[in-house]
Amino acid sequence: GFQNAGCQIIAGFDTCEDAIKTFKKNHKNSKGVIADLSNPIFNIEQYKGVQIVIGGPPCQGFSISGKRDPKDKRNLLYKSYLHVLQTIKPKYFLMENVPNLVSMDNGKIKNKIIKDLSKLGYKVSYDIYNAKHFGVPQNRRRVIFIGSLAGKTISIQAPKTMEVSCYDAISDLPEKSLINGFSYPYKEKSDYQRIMRKESKGVWNHEITNHSDKTKSIISLVPDGENYKSLPDELKNTRKVNIAWTRFNSRKPSNTIDTGHRHHFHYKWNRVPTVRESARLQSFCDTFIFYGSKTSQYRQVGNALPPIMAEELARQILEQAHDLR
Repeated sequence: GFQNAGCQIIAGFDTCEDAIKTFKKNHKNSKGVIADLSNPIFNIEQYKGVQIVIGGPPCQGFSISGKRDPKDKRNLLYKSYLHVLQTIKPKYFLMENVPNLVSMDNGKIKNKIIKDLSKLGYKVSYDIYNAKHFGVPQNRRRVIFIGSLAGKTISIQAPKTMEVSCYDAISDLPEKSLINGFSYPYKEKSDYQRIMRKESKGVWNHEITNHSDKTKSIISLVPDGENYKSLPDELKNTRKVNIAWTRFNSRKPSNTIDTGHRHHFHYKWNRVPTVRESARLQSFCDTFIFYGSKTSQYRQVGNALPPIMAEELARQILEQAHDLR
């Protein structure tokens, strides 16, 4: 997203080898580094001079799908992000996380993060945004922290464009698997699909999951946009989570794309969405190819900030940041 807004991406960091392979394949002129930024051995000083740092410290400790334990050790991983900022002193930063971070422990965690960032000299602003207001076909809420060393508060306004539905996003992708690089079997059916297909030579990452006959029969009983509440009483408790057996609503943006928990299903087909369908709902163009095992690909897609949303955030930061070269 930042690249599409005109930023030069110098490097990307992750502990996941597959994520770095995907990063390098899709950012030809950038350095991909497999590194644990919490490890003091790593020499981050070599990146002094970088003007914007963007990132999302692991959020599992804050996530609504987890235990939301304020003492979860993973909640302190943002300190690695602080170390990066303290060491290379970029003029601006963007930090993304799950919205529950704001309210956890009565706001104490959020206040501590802002206090720590402010100690480094940053003027910090934050707000919770929904990706669907940026033109992403997904109901995905995230808290965004933005800091400026220039003492200027960066204010982001969600454009609140027309919502893009699941049908608009993925209705041109078939029920069955496609071999990587296979030609599109159907013509595009929406402006969004036309944008996603731009410069793409074919479809990648569209391998379906083969469910058991029992699973498929249960999914088939759930109408478009409904969930376990539509099932017969004897089937309602077959999965003990409140998002169980949820079908995407074809007329609305999708539910939040996760890292592969397998509780959300295609609005029409009796299966979970493929990696490519999930990527479309995250607003990754079809030219962006994911690498690694299918499980790893789902994780990479689910952990991402939607590129269309990121591009708009970058555009507004660049408009307000007059001291960037």
